[in-house]
Amino acid sequence: MTVPAVPSTKLPRTAGALRAAGHLPKGVKAEIRDNLLAALRAGRDPWPGIVGFEQTVLPQLERALLAGHDFVLLGERGQGKTRLLRTLVGLLDEWTPVIDGAELGEHPLAPITPASVRRAAELGDDLPVTWRHRDERYTEKLATPDTSVGDLIGDVDPVKVAQGRTLGDPETIHFGLVPRAHRGIVAVNELPDLAERIQVALLNVMEERDIQVRGYTLRLPLDVLLVATANPEDYTNRGRIITPLKDRFGAEIRTHYPTSVAAEVAMVRQEAHLVAEVGDPLLEVLARFVRNLRESSAIDQRSGVSARFAVAAAETVAAAALRRSALIGEEPAVARPIDLNSVPEVLRGKLEFESGEEGRETEHLTHLLRRAVAETARDRFAGLDLRPLIDVIADGTLVATGERVPGSEVLAALPELPLLHEVAGRVDVRPDDSPGKIASAVELALEYLYLTRKVAKDATAGAVVYGP
Repeated sequence: MTVPAVPSTKLPRTAGALRAAGHLPKGVKAEIRDNLLAALRAGRDPWPGIVGFEQTVLPQLERALLAGHDFVLLGERGQGKTRLLRTLVGLLDEWTPVIDGAELGEHPLAPITPASVRRAAELGDDLPVTWRHRDERYTEKLATPDTSVGDLIGDVDPVKVAQGRTLGDPETIHFGLVPRAHRGIVAVNELPDLAERIQVALLNVMEERDIQVRGYTLRLPLDVLLVATANPEDYTNRGRIITPLKDRFGAEIRTHYPTSVAAEVAMVRQEAHLVAEVGDPLLEVLARFVRNLRESSAIDQRSGVSARFAVAAAETVAAAALRRSALIGEEPAVARPIDLNSVPEVLRGKLEFESGEEGRETEHLTHLLRRAVAETARDRFAGLDLRPLIDVIADGTLVATGERVPGSEVLAALPELPLLHEVAGRVDVRPDDSPGKIASAVELALEYLYLTRKVAKDATAGAVVYGP
């Protein structure tokens, strides 16, 4: 998101001008509710970049926000929980007034700290006002076991005590992350990893909206939306959210992995940084591959198969294509099915296997990847008679491909067949496309014929030959 350098010069710069403009303080939850309703009524998408949650997670999230609830997103790793929380920023007003120089982001017409209350009383309508961008009103904290109460809530500042203030003076407090997010959003990632005694410190913040530091209570009517993420494995075993804290969250929303191949492809296309062209058929293969992994008994499903795996797989395939392009001088760099072979060895470390599968990891991944290729090709070539290609191979034609074989050589090994134009059309490749793209379509058809036992394949390091 691009932040403007400065707010408009027409915005009020004193509390008096703000009051004269008719500006009234509004709670952050009411602000989010109003902006969400405005987006829904106007038909605008309040959740840009979020894929696959349209009919499941987002309706629940919208209901929680409209109800003014703090909430927890519960789901396995790599389901886009943090990405979803960060889109909440778009539901805040672009600019909001705060007291210039205040330690917390207090509204000029509703100060809450003793120092700001005193300044407002002394300066009256001349109280200086500055404007804060909505990006500055989102605070994110990764929960770790060493997180302290001082980090989240606050602690006594020894420097202020040394300046002559007494320990009982509220102005000796150095505020923590939650109070500093006043009039904004606080997101705690992996909440169960917070020690239980630290979670207790959030109870008053969520219910009574005050904070307690070092034995005395400073009554601050904090205005925050507290949201969190949790992994079900952590939720039940390694750590847990204490019952009183769970009770204070208004909603618990379950997230999930993309429910369709199309959603998985869209997510990868959006998130992956591809250094070479990777066509949708290959992304479909990777999407099906990831879905097969999520159903495999060899994979520890409690750990899950992150959506980041599919993204990393697509980036690896693109990198393999770029490497071939550099080695043989083929331009443009276009991924082909042969590049899929780079995925199992490179990415197997991103997965957790069940005990007893040691030594068979690559075997499992290769099998599931081949199955994904077959499923994708079967879907793409459904109803297409591939017998002319089978006959050509049966007559002794050999087609070689590999990391040092240009697409033009793959095509040159085959006679001119009308079927090849139909094969290319099924994978959205036009006759005037580069040889690499057409070769990618032909390779997919040849690999499909091999997997369905219509042709043979001889594979060596970095090279493959299809033949009778």
